[in-house]
Amino acid sequence: MNETMSFGRNPHVAKAEAAEQKAGDATDNHSRARAWREAAHLWERAAERETDVRRGAQYVARAEAARAKADAPPDESQDARAQALREVVAKLGNPRTWN
Repeated sequence: MNETMSFGRNPHVAKAEAAEQKAGDATDNHSRARAWREAAHLWERAAERETDVRRGAQYVARAEAARAKADAPPDESQDARAQALREVVAKLGNPRTWN
């Protein structure tokens, strides 16, 4: 059997949390929805691997919440934040010309 060594940590939890962070940082609606769906998938994988029933149920709940956020209409504050970021980048211009 070629099983990898594990130290009792579920690797999918960290990956799911990173996907949630990516969804929060997304600048457009398509990327945001895709990242939330990826997070939901990773939370389900974490739940499948989890031996603690209570924690597994929490992971399933987080997967359902992530899917709900992916299917939710776009948040206007996200669009405003992305627009503000684009404006700052446009104002800064090319960093090589700063000096």
